Amino acid sequence: MNKTELIEHIAKEADISKAAAARALEAIIAGVTATLKDGGSVSLLGFGTFAVGERAERTGRNPRTGDAIKIEKAKVPKFRPGKALKDALN
Repeated sequence: MNKTELIEHIAKEADISKAAAARALEAIIAGVTATLKDGGSVSLLGFGTFAVGERAERTGRNPRTGDAIKIEKAKVPKFRPGKALKDALN
């Protein structure tokens, strides 16, 4: 499912226009992004938790030349599924 299909699904299930569904989805994405940017986490009961993780600095290899390169530490988004989502899949 891509973003357009998700907007169509939201519009159909909530009985709202596609434009309203698109605005709602954009608001959710913006809210999650802003919270993660501030170092917080977003928990959706029954669905899961979005959080920020840290990837340590490490040494990698350039696949073309084989030379060692330094990969900087980075903050990465993480998602931990909730019990209801896990149960729905099994």
